[in-house]
Amino acid sequence: MGASAIAAVIAKQKHIVDAFRRAGATTASSAVTPASIDVSEGLAFRKLRQHAVLREATPSAFYLDEPSWRALQSLRRRLALAAFLILLVVAIVAVLRTR
Repeated sequence: MGASAIAAVIAKQKHIVDAFRRAGATTASSAVTPASIDVSEGLAFRKLRQHAVLREATPSAFYLDEPSWRALQSLRRRLALAAFLILLVVAIVAVLRTR
């Protein structure tokens, strides 16, 4: 999956999370069906389920697990920082080798 595809999935995930927040579906007792809040159950939705950000309260009714969403965002930030630092080190080594 390319960088632009990953960015598109992440943007879609943010849209889905916002939709669940707007619906107030943040506990098992306030779970909603994705169709009722105009959310499709595509790749972004499935990935959120895999990360336990969206949890199934009853068959076909889901809610947003805010702590899991924050943990996923934190993990992504750490991975992005690590990737940046690796690229920075590679760039520095490349510059030093050309001298």
